[in-house]
Amino acid sequence: MMVRFQFEDTVYRGRVAGRSIEAGGRFYDLDEVEILAPWETTKVVCVGLNYVEHAKELNMDLPKEPIIFLKPPTSVIGPGADIVIPPSSSQVDYEGELAAVIGKRCKNVAAEEADDHILGYMNFNDVTARDLQRRDGQWTRAKSFDTFAPMGPYVVDADPASLKIQTRVNGTARQSSVTSDLIFSVPELVEFISTIMTLLPGDVIASGTPPGVGQLKAGDVVEVEIEGLGALKNRAVAGG
Repeated sequence: MMVRFQFEDTVYRGRVAGRSIEAGGRFYDLDEVEILAPWETTKVVCVGLNYVEHAKELNMDLPKEPIIFLKPPTSVIGPGADIVIPPSSSQVDYEGELAAVIGKRCKNVAAEEADDHILGYMNFNDVTARDLQRRDGQWTRAKSFDTFAPMGPYVVDADPASLKIQTRVNGTARQSSVTSDLIFSVPELVEFISTIMTLLPGDVIASGTPPGVGQLKAGDVVEVEIEGLGALKNRAVAGG
């Protein structure tokens, strides 16, 4: 499990070993460091309506090709950081997702070769100002607020084909599914997206959310946990 963390005033990358992190031949206790978003990214490419059961929940036809949108790097936060509910929104929703981190430059890559370009996988929360999404008729403002892309805590080598995924709010399960319900698999997403834009090391593909999306209130603690990837926990707070 790869991790990015801060110790005192310096940011490191390392690997988790039990309750410690090994970086550069030195071991750091997990309790003495701040875990950051696992990777620095130039862009976060998200996929909408990519679970069969979520489409059924919304009474929508399955898309013929992936529906994609971008979140800016400034929306990224790590585990433990606060999700800030902006004053301009009255409905901010959680969306737990599996995300892939790109490991090397990726352009026009076939699905069969996608694994060679993926560094690993992590938890992701596609936080969305739902009322603004409906009002605008497009998604940029609703998806792009600072703190609206929590990710982490680790980047893990995993098989994305059939992982259990759950989102909890204040300890209660709100989303529960498996990635085998994805309409477009991660390799298919890499192929589709890389024909449109060049993916660079550290870029993130968030593969879509299962059914059960719902609202966050100030004070709520939301956790996204995917099998083998640890748990991503963040608190929602009211913005000033």
